[in-house]
Amino acid sequence: MQEDIQVNDVKGFQPRSVRYAKQMDEAFGEGLAGFYNAVWADREGGLSKKDKHLLVFAIACSNLKTESAVKILQRLKKFGATAEEIKDAMMIAAWTGGIQNFTDVSPDMLREMERLGF
Repeated sequence: MQEDIQVNDVKGFQPRSVRYAKQMDEAFGEGLAGFYNAVWADREGGLSKKDKHLLVFAIACSNLKTESAVKILQRLKKFGATAEEIKDAMMIAAWTGGIQNFTDVSPDMLREMERLGF
């Protein structure tokens, strides 16, 4: 149960995958919670949470995970990302995922950016 608290502190919420894994098997749930803690922990000299979210935002956009990208965009607002940083991440997504993916995901991202005041 200690992992639950750490995941909540590190990620800001308990991911559904951790909850589902614990329902299947306690050890699996603890292992998955440890993975979240490792990925999202602040480490000296490592990426900031904002930078990590920018990376996963670009990946979500490039993989057409629009719903995830919108949620990440909301987190980026919380972490103080700028409109220019988000636009850079979207351009990286276009570069890595292809222009068609960029075309498909952009309308939702641009609407959410406007709604969030970017």
